[in-house]
Amino acid sequence: MINHYDKIAKHYDFLSRLVFFKSQINAQINQLKYIPKNSHILIVGGGTGWILEEIAKIHPSGLHIVYVEASAKMIALSKQKNSGSNTVDFFTMNIEDFATQNTFDIILTPFLFDNFTVDDTKSVFKKLHDILRNNGLWFFTDFNIQGKSSWWKLLFIKFMYQFFTFFKIINTQSLVNIAPYFKEHNYTAIDSKLYYGTFIEGIVYQK
Repeated sequence: MINHYDKIAKHYDFLSRLVFFKSQINAQINQLKYIPKNSHILIVGGGTGWILEEIAKIHPSGLHIVYVEASAKMIALSKQKNSGSNTVDFFTMNIEDFATQNTFDIILTPFLFDNFTVDDTKSVFKKLHDILRNNGLWFFTDFNIQGKSSWWKLLFIKFMYQFFTFFKIINTQSLVNIAPYFKEHNYTAIDSKLYYGTFIEGIVYQK
């Protein structure tokens, strides 16, 4: 997967909040109450790392977090965040290249899959599914173009992809519907909320 978020790393949070206000933030924060104590957590595509501070507000210690992010500048910003006394291991790489013998209690994929082609989606989903423990939780947040009044969502997502491809940040121009992948692997949605006029969804899946 092409990932050139280095180009906008310093401005990413500002741009996100300028367009979506706090919808992207709330979609992720509202899931954090499901994190048990002493969990082993994988965050994929965590961006600037603000989520580490939010996690530390709930669990200031006892967590082991593995943080995988392709952008070196995003990683640098993330390392400056206050993660409390939790252990955080940073990996600057695409998730496709990440290898581990460990399994995880929790996986977070905040706005990750909107970067992928269908082929990338299949391989990345399988990789993450395999390293999530049975009964583990997958915090999924991303854009949603399904359902009623989807015409404005389609226009919005088209504009977004034109922006990101114009600046050669990603190499896909369409959003893959992830719901069938969770259904195929028998996940249960234990919490589901919609934000920004149903354009953003936050779902907590249990394996």
